[in-house]
Amino acid sequence: MLFLFPLGNLIYITVLLLNAVAVLSEDRFLARIGWGRASPQSSTGFNTYGGQNEQDSVKSRIVNLISSIRMVTRVPLIAVNLGVIVYEILLG
Repeated sequence: MLFLFPLGNLIYITVLLLNAVAVLSEDRFLARIGWGRASPQSSTGFNTYGGQNEQDSVKSRIVNLISSIRMVTRVPLIAVNLGVIVYEILLG
């Protein structure tokens, strides 16, 4: 039974990190630091070397990952949060 304690902590950490990504506001937070979808700092085409800039490519992938996580995990995350709350109330 002792080996299940790290697994429970891993589940809590995962749920908390998903909650943190899910509540990020693209208008209020991400756009201010230049990570919005329509940010003027991100490149929309090709640079003079014929390819995308490495930094812009990584940044755009992170922005796409954040928006994908927000869209895909919205409804399941509500159910998981309710499950964690009920678990903590009953067995806390």
